[in-house]
Amino acid sequence: MTFDCDLFVIGGGSGGVRAARIAAAEGGARVHLAEEYRMGGTCVIRGCVPKKLMVFASSYPGALEEARAYGWNVTLGGFDWLAFRAKLDAELDRLEAAYRGNLIRAGVTIHDTRAVLVDAHTVRLASGETMTAKHILVSTGARPFVPEVQGAELALTSNDMFKLEALPKRLLVVGGGYIASEFACIFSGLGVEVAQYYRGAQILRGFDDEARGHVAEAMRARGIAIHCGTDVMAMERDGAGVKVTATDGHDRTFDAVLYATGRVPNSGGLGLEPLGVKLGRNGQIVVDGYSQTAVPSIYAVGDVTDRMNLTPVAIREGHAFAETVFKGNPVMADHDLVASAVFTQPELGSVGLTEEAARAQEPIEVYSAAFRPMRTAFAGQEDRVLMKLIVSQSSRKVLGCHIVAPEAGELIQLAAIAIKMGATKEDFDRTVAVHPTMAEELVTLRTPTRKA
Repeated sequence: MTFDCDLFVIGGGSGGVRAARIAAAEGGARVHLAEEYRMGGTCVIRGCVPKKLMVFASSYPGALEEARAYGWNVTLGGFDWLAFRAKLDAELDRLEAAYRGNLIRAGVTIHDTRAVLVDAHTVRLASGETMTAKHILVSTGARPFVPEVQGAELALTSNDMFKLEALPKRLLVVGGGYIASEFACIFSGLGVEVAQYYRGAQILRGFDDEARGHVAEAMRARGIAIHCGTDVMAMERDGAGVKVTATDGHDRTFDAVLYATGRVPNSGGLGLEPLGVKLGRNGQIVVDGYSQTAVPSIYAVGDVTDRMNLTPVAIREGHAFAETVFKGNPVMADHDLVASAVFTQPELGSVGLTEEAARAQEPIEVYSAAFRPMRTAFAGQEDRVLMKLIVSQSSRKVLGCHIVAPEAGELIQLAAIAIKMGATKEDFDRTVAVHPTMAEELVTLRTPTRKA
């Protein structure tokens, strides 16, 4: 059978773009890609990139406060949200153009429209045009989830936070994951009065208990009102604000309510299930280690598969797909020992097993230190840094590393290299410290804090 193209990619996010580019530029494939919104996907347009730029913007009040403690005569003026937003929009336009340009240079044909599947080798564009492809890759990502609650239409999601016409004076963040906690810190840093509701016992579920407790205390110290064991029962319009009735028995009014209660795969309405593509309980596309679905010609990568929802992982999955299918080099994306960072203030960097998971697996030693970092201690601040290693008693390998500190995301990237290579605690011990730094604690932790 003759096909219109070798590969049709549905979705122009990080995973789909990488797969398309490698298949075309290095695999010699005829590739088409359809994206119905903006090239770059969640990460570039409404996720990691604009969020990190907002993290930077929100950090300046603290930096200027430190500067005064160090003898600088500085004053903090008002924050011009609209000026920042205009520059942010321009940067996202630049990045989208770069993504588009890279695809075009690789020889990929772009369709700025929605595409759905007709059969195992055919897609239909929103224009009505159909195209046949030897292989189809679905990389449609995920979207924010807002649960069914009275007044849910009043809620904002993370997609909306980059397009606000003005900063709210009082913001409620609903949720306890990394997106919720990051936005709580961002808007608090921008001068917004922030409360955070989370129905669980502690925010940042899934991360190391000691580390997430450390982050929560630091957030509270910065003025964020975290209410654990609390959820929203109902919302209603209250003048220009939103009145929120909570499960803790209190009614409070906010200028805006952000729901960051999870994300769900964008798999609906694509025509997948009638073709035999299996979907999981949350709507995720079920794939094997090579990102292949139950239909041999259809593959999926990234958040729509709900395996490990991180941008660098989606990129690796997309690249592995192209290597396997178009370069004759079977590659599985490696989901083991992937480092991650939560860009709260302070940041949380993590790689490997939490203390809780490691303890359930085997006998371990825990090495940890919490201390006031030199820079902020000199400025008279009470914040504390946490450095933590989880070590196997039998193999002596470092099973996990958890850092709560400024720039923890930068630190954990380097620690992840050693842990991925199988470094032991003794390898860390043999490494000479860089002094004076916060990270030197990772190689000077001599005595276990506890064993389990």
